[in-house]
Amino acid sequence: MGPQASKSYPGQRLVKPAGPRAERARQEIDYGRRDVAGYVFGALQPATGAALTTTYERRTTANWVDFLERVESWIAPDAERVYAVVDNLKIHGGMDVLLFALAYPCWEFVFQPKYAAYLNLIEPWWKVLRSLALKGRRFNAWAEIEQAVERATTYWNQHKHPFIWGRRRRHCQC
Repeated sequence: MGPQASKSYPGQRLVKPAGPRAERARQEIDYGRRDVAGYVFGALQPATGAALTTTYERRTTANWVDFLERVESWIAPDAERVYAVVDNLKIHGGMDVLLFALAYPCWEFVFQPKYAAYLNLIEPWWKVLRSLALKGRRFNAWAEIEQAVERATTYWNQHKHPFIWGRRRRHCQC
């Protein structure tokens, strides 16, 4: 999902003035990051809609391999093939990742072309996660973001549905 910082995330609520009609609404100024930022790693099973997220303070090859180990224990043990669609980030092709691929031969890493993030099904799901976990909230610490992401992922998995690539249906043309 990229770097997430403890800051305010704008929501949809209107700010209405509490004082006289001539007084303008006031909003506290937010200067951005207040604490250490971190990263959210995620996996999505499009057929079922099940999602797994894990937070890390740094984006390193060791954290990536740790996340892959978590995904390996999360998926069904009888899975014949696991396709990991990843971008061309340097940590996705490190030596430790190659050793992981040798240890788990059912895994296949599919590198998407540059500037083609829309081909990865997890990218639109990040938008859903941001709206569930971050939108309209103010975070003062990375631990609060971790908790919000965990709660949002739990909520999503309780209400999961198959995730279909492409345009969403806006209105029924009955």
